[in-house]
Amino acid sequence: MNHTTFVTNPFDFFMSTSKRLVPQHIEDLEPYKPGRPPQKLKEELGIDKFINLASNENPLGAPDSVKNAIAQALSDLSRYPEIGHVPLREALAERYNVKLENVAVGSGSESIMANIIRAFLHGDDEALTSEGTFIGFYVLIAAQGVKLKRVPQKNYRFDLEAIANAITDKTKIIYLCNPNNPTGTIFTRAEFEKFIQRVPPHVLVILDEAYFEFTGQSDSFPDSMSYRLDNVLTLRTFSKAYGLAGLRLGYGLGHDHLISFVNKIKLPFEPNILAEASGLAALSDHAFLEQTLANNKTGMALLIKELAALNLRYIPSHANFLCLDLLDTQKVTDLHQALLKKGLVIRPLTAFGLPTCVRITIGLPEENQALIAALKSYFA
Repeated sequence: MNHTTFVTNPFDFFMSTSKRLVPQHIEDLEPYKPGRPPQKLKEELGIDKFINLASNENPLGAPDSVKNAIAQALSDLSRYPEIGHVPLREALAERYNVKLENVAVGSGSESIMANIIRAFLHGDDEALTSEGTFIGFYVLIAAQGVKLKRVPQKNYRFDLEAIANAITDKTKIIYLCNPNNPTGTIFTRAEFEKFIQRVPPHVLVILDEAYFEFTGQSDSFPDSMSYRLDNVLTLRTFSKAYGLAGLRLGYGLGHDHLISFVNKIKLPFEPNILAEASGLAALSDHAFLEQTLANNKTGMALLIKELAALNLRYIPSHANFLCLDLLDTQKVTDLHQALLKKGLVIRPLTAFGLPTCVRITIGLPEENQALIAALKSYFA
């Protein structure tokens, strides 16, 4: 019997034909690069444990209410999730006083962001955002093969006036992250209201409010859900304040016409059964959320005090992390490596376009103290 013989390198074959196997924008794509796996770091450094202050996770872990909900949901693991995820969407709709049709859920808010981009960006459409913001948006836009325009920050903040000035006839989506990851800064209610008046109605504004719980009660913060704007899509997550980063659960809120397209192209069974059960439990666990916010407030105050004493330049934050500007790229590398050797992980921000900065997550009291001790030793 004769068998078909494959060429040695199929990629060379496809590249030699008139049709490319992979589009050029995918070949050129720089993927999101997370930190090294914990076990790998332990082996490399020869340490038993380390404190991860690099990923903005909730140091309290997941709430007991969620663990109990997961235990009860385990019996359903052989079943597909209910395709409309109605219970969780109903709970979110009630929370925000909107209709079921105004809510989308997904495997993290980044999944919903990806579906928004897939649904609304095509051809010669362009996206617009700031430099020094969430790197996931940059990656998703590059993967879509459309043009991305970035406006410089002003004092580590979104420059909304400059972004408004950069809008053209081709602008289709504007991405705003508030509070901004990785700087922790916000734009104010007054700034946003002035900005949105200059945005044409056919331009969609993605308002990424992943850290909303840490600052949403501030009078100066422009809670997007208080406006009910037809061309604004709000993204929020259970990963940060609710401690569910490992389950990947997020949600989007917006006009039912826009949300219908997001729901139309999403994977039919995302999020999974355990994630949905966890989200329902977390939404009702007000005590855990209060505990999270209290821990963050105390830890933030302590870290600010100690950083000031060390004459380190930090950026005032409205999230669960602090951004430090060391004003030198080599200092970033040196500090990162020095802390790693002591079992402490922070995040250099070169990939975010801030090569002289590092980001430090607020941890548990003992973790914050360990960081402070290491910083004092290093800078001494």
